[in-house]
Amino acid sequence: MEYVQPIRRVEKIKIMKHYLRKRSKRDYLLFVLGINTGLRISQMLELKCKDVLDKDSPRNFIIQTTSDYEEIYLNHKVKQAISNYVKHSKLKTDDFLFSASNKKQPITRQQAYRIINQAAQEAGICDKIGTHTLRKTFGFHAYKQGVAVSFLQKRFNHKTRSATLRYIGITDEINKPPQIDVNL
Repeated sequence: MEYVQPIRRVEKIKIMKHYLRKRSKRDYLLFVLGINTGLRISQMLELKCKDVLDKDSPRNFIIQTTSDYEEIYLNHKVKQAISNYVKHSKLKTDDFLFSASNKKQPITRQQAYRIINQAAQEAGICDKIGTHTLRKTFGFHAYKQGVAVSFLQKRFNHKTRSATLRYIGITDEINKPPQIDVNL
């Protein structure tokens, strides 16, 4: 397995979103959900419509019960992508959110990889990209916006702070002491 990178530049994310929005509402939702929640690709592909919808409106949280009970927040961009996709698709409540063409199964991990990789190529990203890129991108940008490493460590189920920093591509700050400036 090759080590993949997060998408560090917001401009590249915007290009990928633009490409995917034009290509497919489903593929756009896959990308937006991944970079805004930090879910594993396997967790996303197992989602059914009923997991993200409450009647016809997107939920505020997805409940994950794979290892520990965890509520995953769905922000405005994710909810908007869900609404747009569900409104134009003919999915039923028990259908997989990321249905393959036969609608009885979700798309495969390989198909998800191809979707993400093609969008990355369109954006001119030369780094190694894979399905974990979405999760790592979430972690990288959450960290850069001030989310505590301890929260990300718990979300990613990592044993150490340094493992989480390495996972999200923050190598220059692993041995750097935190600057705590209360400045009262």
